[in-house]
Amino acid sequence: MPEAVKFYYEKQLYTVYFVNPKALLPVKTSDGHIKLMRWGRRLIQPGKLPMGGWAQLQSIYKGLWNEYTPKPVKLPITQFMEKDFEGAAHWYDITPGLWVQGLIAQESDEVSLYIVTITPELPTARHTRWPRILA
Repeated sequence: MPEAVKFYYEKQLYTVYFVNPKALLPVKTSDGHIKLMRWGRRLIQPGKLPMGGWAQLQSIYKGLWNEYTPKPVKLPITQFMEKDFEGAAHWYDITPGLWVQGLIAQESDEVSLYIVTITPELPTARHTRWPRILA
């Protein structure tokens, strides 16, 4: 579950950590533009959308996000940071041309963006979740 990401927006590099309640992520719109959206929801933030900044792929397939009118989106992120089982941070590059999958969720006027995650299949993986990366 990426705890931080790096991305370019209007030719400037941003590093964003989920713990920041003002965290925004880039979304590629259907017309090819990039817009920034609120990343998830934290305990200190009012609202009815799920807590956290991640949506597990299995929970999406099970329909657990259906009540929030989920919309899949592409996130033009260049790097993401995960902490391993021992708490050490590791930054990973996203191969150019690939995207991190996001999910826009909505409850009335409340809208947030979540990073879609998967469970790594390798027994040697040092993380419990990983962002879903697509071509």
